[in-house]
Amino acid sequence: MPPIQIAAVDWAVLIFYLIAIAAVGIIVGLRVKDTDHYFLGKRRFGKALMIGQSFGTGTHAEMPVSLAGAVYSLGLSGIWYQWKNLFATPFYWLIAPLFRRIRRTTNAEMIEDRYGPWMGAIYTVFALLFLAINMASMLKGAAKVISQAVGGQVPVNGIVIAMTAVFILYSFVGGLVAAAWTDFLQGFLIIALSFMLIPLGWGLVGGLDGMSRTLEPYKLSLAAPEGIGPWFIFMLTVNGLIGIVAMPHLMAAVGTGKDEDTCRVGFLYGTFVKRFCTVGWAIVGLMAAVLVARGVFGVTSLHDPEEAFGFACRHLLFPGGVGLLIASVLAANMAGCSAFMVDSGALFTRNFYRKYLVRSKPDSHYLLVGRLSGMLITLGAVLYALLLIERVLYSFLLTETMSTFVGVCVFGGIFWRRATRWGAIASIVAAMGANFVLYAARGERLDHWDPNVFLMALLAGILALVVVSRLTPPEPEQSLRSFYRRLQTPSDESGVRMPEGISEAGDDEIDLHPAAKAGRQLLLVNLLQLRKGAAGVGFFRAYRTDLKGFAAGCAIVAALILLVWLLFNV
Repeated sequence: MPPIQIAAVDWAVLIFYLIAIAAVGIIVGLRVKDTDHYFLGKRRFGKALMIGQSFGTGTHAEMPVSLAGAVYSLGLSGIWYQWKNLFATPFYWLIAPLFRRIRRTTNAEMIEDRYGPWMGAIYTVFALLFLAINMASMLKGAAKVISQAVGGQVPVNGIVIAMTAVFILYSFVGGLVAAAWTDFLQGFLIIALSFMLIPLGWGLVGGLDGMSRTLEPYKLSLAAPEGIGPWFIFMLTVNGLIGIVAMPHLMAAVGTGKDEDTCRVGFLYGTFVKRFCTVGWAIVGLMAAVLVARGVFGVTSLHDPEEAFGFACRHLLFPGGVGLLIASVLAANMAGCSAFMVDSGALFTRNFYRKYLVRSKPDSHYLLVGRLSGMLITLGAVLYALLLIERVLYSFLLTETMSTFVGVCVFGGIFWRRATRWGAIASIVAAMGANFVLYAARGERLDHWDPNVFLMALLAGILALVVVSRLTPPEPEQSLRSFYRRLQTPSDESGVRMPEGISEAGDDEIDLHPAAKAGRQLLLVNLLQLRKGAAGVGFFRAYRTDLKGFAAGCAIVAALILLVWLLFNV
């Protein structure tokens, strides 16, 4: 197929986008003067910014391409390749306030509070690797998409370097404030990327009637494709729930709202925007299947199903549309990378540099170190992308697997008071060891994912956490009391609020009644003591904020599935 021709208007659109997004990031970031503002935006983000931030950091440039390819070859049921975590999404309402109440800058500080300094150090190493590998994967994935879209006219590595230069520029100056604002603005371009091709090709395929006349009936069915049945989806849901709490960017992406409700709304609804965009990617895949089946543009087959998105772009886009497409792909990629750069700088500065190398310096010193370290880690990720990555999918699978097995001790430390640091490290070693040994024994790649192997490794990690924790001394009571007091005390409501600076609980027991009476008790924190957590108030009243939001999330999941089913079946 001929390459897309980049016209002068496309270059104008692209250059305007790059200049504009860098300018916005720099302008909003010029007010950043301290580490709290740079790393967390002073926890002042509103709901719109939080939704944009969650959406931007969770949406990557390769997603529409891979999903359109799956739908092209399998039919509408291929949507489950992206909807695999759909049923986990309502739980994000329950998870979000944890990152606000813990009152820390990084996940490593939360781990250190719960399990001690050396567990915090272990998590810091994992987190920096996670962020660097993910940045490298995102850069390489987006560069491949753009290079393919323009017919190889621009080399992949050159695109990686250009993207990095832009997001480093505004992230270095503005930190999380710049990342959040650019995520919000770039979110509109990501949505444009998801739906811009539909009206351009709708008439050519004859709408839904044309699809139904051209494609086999099963290709318009939501029934899960072979290999992604109920068991597979269930285990992916478990995987997503456990792994999400250990991902190092969550403290900044979820815990920086101006109050707990803002954090909840941002995390839940920002993710649902992504789930909705998935529908647009699926429709593009179906349109490509119809166009190829009819030979509309003289093409009767695609060598690779993942060419479907590029095929639709190549034949449907108008002058200037190519520039908008490339800008949209860049938006999806740089939104996540800019946040990861800030997160990596925060981890290095607060959990290594300030703790072990240079103490008692002015805040301005640590602000500079955070900026420089984030930039250097990003440059390391660029080298990884340029020299080591061949298949982007493998790198993402590797980090997701690592995150899940670290998540066992994170969740265990939240709702099980008896979990110890020795149990935590045993859990990580047992789960990762079982996972990689089983794949090696089967002669498969170590970054492969199989639901049965995942379950065995997960059970090994949980068993190790429980057994070793029971056999080792409990964590110091003072640190446990401090940790759980923060989790049990809402961070933003008058009458039950504990100031941000308070971390020690003294010798008194935690008074659960004020939060329970206000309906602000957390199900995850009190999972093993629901009656005690209700403090005599009543289950539905004590946990009503959690329950109402969770029910709303479940309703949205059902409505989204019903909407898609009705669209293609009525």
